[in-house]
Amino acid sequence: MISAKERKRLASEVINTALAMEARGINNGMSGNVSVRVGGDTDWGLLITPSSVAYDDLTPDDIVLMASDGSWDVKNDRRPSSEWRFHLDVLAARPDAEAVVHAHPINATALACHRRGIDRFHYMVGVAGGDDIRCAPYATFGTEELSANVVAALQDRKACLLANHGILAIGPSLDNALNVAVEVEVLAAQYIAALALGEPKKLTKKQMNEVLAKMSSGAGYGSS
Repeated sequence: MISAKERKRLASEVINTALAMEARGINNGMSGNVSVRVGGDTDWGLLITPSSVAYDDLTPDDIVLMASDGSWDVKNDRRPSSEWRFHLDVLAARPDAEAVVHAHPINATALACHRRGIDRFHYMVGVAGGDDIRCAPYATFGTEELSANVVAALQDRKACLLANHGILAIGPSLDNALNVAVEVEVLAAQYIAALALGEPKKLTKKQMNEVLAKMSSGAGYGSS
């Protein structure tokens, strides 16, 4: 599926992304998790952060290699993140995605605890791929139910909130997925501030469609 050299390289990128989540203020401690797709169209899998290991202590050998059938390569007695299921299912459902970032940022999680997504109050909502950012219904962490809810909330989107939980973002690279997650947190903070003054004025669907067309053309945000 992947050479030892490539595995080490990508595992290092996974660790750097996990550390960057904390440095960029969207995660803390051992919460959250990161994965990246490996392999080809048929023989594919993912590298994912392990369960219950502080990001500062991670080495490339700690990053778990999982196959598309959910089995994993045991190394250093590490187990994959308890959220491995939605990483695997999202990558299976979204061939356009190469990486998944899951975190518990303060503002986006606050909205998620109200089971409230982010509506089209600002054009930058389009960075997440549509005219809103949905909130997936609540289910216990690590379950098939939560995974199914996340896959549904991500339909035609690059990010979603998870009710009473956090956020999840996908992208064509680890950097891209991380950038989307950071932008969602910024939008969440702005949305909460706007709500403090009352319900904000929404952009129309036509206005958002114009934004999305511009973003998808490569002429603006969200093209990298």
